[in-house]
Formats: sequence, C-alpha cells, structure tokens
Amino acid sequence: MLRAGFMSLSIMQAALLMACTDQRPHAPVSSDTPLPQRLAAADPTNGARLFRQCAACHSLGVGTGDRDGPNLWAVLGAAVATNSPRFAYTAALKRAGGRWTCERMDAWLADPGRFAPGSAMAFPGLSDGADRADVIALLAQSGGTITDASCRALAVGPDARTGM
Repeated sequence: MLRAGFMSLSIMQAALLMACTDQRPHAPVSSDTPLPQRLAAADPTNGARLFRQCAACHSLGVGTGDRDGPNLWAVLGAAVATNSPRFAYTAALKRAGGRWTCERMDAWLADPGRFAPGSAMAFPGLSDGADRADVIALLAQSGGTITDASCRALAVGPDARTGM
C-alpha cells in the first residue's frame, strides 16, 4: 500500500524532472482539431511508423520505382495525379485536379474514396486526424515544394513549434 506522502513526493519529482527537460509536450490534438494545430504538433517519426502500411503499395525515396501505387517522394506541392510520370493514375484521381496541399492530403488520407470517387486506392483512410498530420509531416520531409498556407505550420520547423 502506498502512503500519500510518498505518492505526493513522486509526483513532485516527476514534475521537477519534466521542467528540466529540453522538450515540452505539445498540446494534445484530436481528429476535430483544425489542421494547422494538428500540423504544428505533428510527429514525422510516428508518420514513418504509420507509413509502413502505405509501403505495401508506395515507395518514398528519391528515384525509387512505383509499386501498386506511385512513388510518393516530393508529392506535397505536386499536381494531383502527376507525381510519378511512369504511374498509370486513374481518371478519377486525374479529375480531382489541383495540387497536393496539406489540406487536400488530409482529405485524401481521411477517405480516398470520398476525395476521388472511383479511384483505385483500396485503403479506407486514417480516421485519426493526428495520425494524418503525422503522415503529412513525413511527406513534407520527403522532398517537394510546399508553398500553400495549409502547410505553414510544417514549414516553421520543430524549434518554432516547441518554442525551444
């Protein structure tokens, strides 16, 4: 049985240790948190872990070939359905048009079938908005020219996000 004094001391020690660390935990985000806040808190390392399920069909490296899906190197900022010149994109995805902004990538990752009805993408989507932001952060580190305002939170870098 733990004594109340011992538990209070442990909590106080943990709080002091947290205050001494270089990293501050970012505010928790949820699926309904606006995209800029989710991107500001995004973790590309978790995005890489989540991308493992994407890697069954997509590569994410300079000059790596397409698989069942196109190579996604430098996809953010690219025109939709043009990122890989060798890949046979569906007419449904071509009809979506525009560029891959963070906002559009978030919508695609949430529900590819809703974003581009008739697309060959069999993946049902990521329901967790924080997970989608993490994958977008990974894609942002993977080349491309990101100029749209929806990605601004990613462009500032981790130091500006944590205040360190």
